[in-house]
Amino acid sequence: MIAHLRGVVLEKHPNQAILDVQGVGYDLTIPVSTFTALPEAGGEARLYVHTHVREDAISLFGFSAKAEKALFEKLISVSGIGPKLAITILSGLAASELVNAIRNGDLQQLVRIPGIGKKTAERLVLELREKLDIVAGPTATPAKPKPGFTANEEDVISALMNIGANRPAAEAAILKAKTEASGDDFETLFRNALRHLR
Repeated sequence: MIAHLRGVVLEKHPNQAILDVQGVGYDLTIPVSTFTALPEAGGEARLYVHTHVREDAISLFGFSAKAEKALFEKLISVSGIGPKLAITILSGLAASELVNAIRNGDLQQLVRIPGIGKKTAERLVLELREKLDIVAGPTATPAKPKPGFTANEEDVISALMNIGANRPAAEAAILKAKTEASGDDFETLFRNALRHLR
């Protein structure tokens, strides 16, 4: 069981990181909050890891904060929520906002997350409301820009496409999100664009 990795970042994408640990490359699925907290390729990183074992696969899920890993493990304990949906949930809302939404029974905020319908949102509230004492909040880092969009915007487009949006819809959501004055860091832009995607 792998619970923690420390190594050099080989690659990072909004939902994936490859970490070189003494010559072995570990492929981890990550939420966007961990993406923003990771250094650029070549930098050293430490990730808390959840190892998910199935009959046909062993998958690694990485988190920059221990509390976020614990929140992920609470999410996958809910019936009907697998690891990939749990990552989408953690990408859709900051950990502190997610905890507050579940504690307060804010179904409207929960159903804005792709893949979460009313019944799943109700189940999250029912099963986790009394079990959450976790709040986490990572920091953001910039990336290389690409033509047409800034680095953050291009990363947000990639993250939206990773959760099922097509490129034109993702670009349209970004353009709408840019008009909001609440911030242009990756996480803020991603969450604003996610709202416009729906």
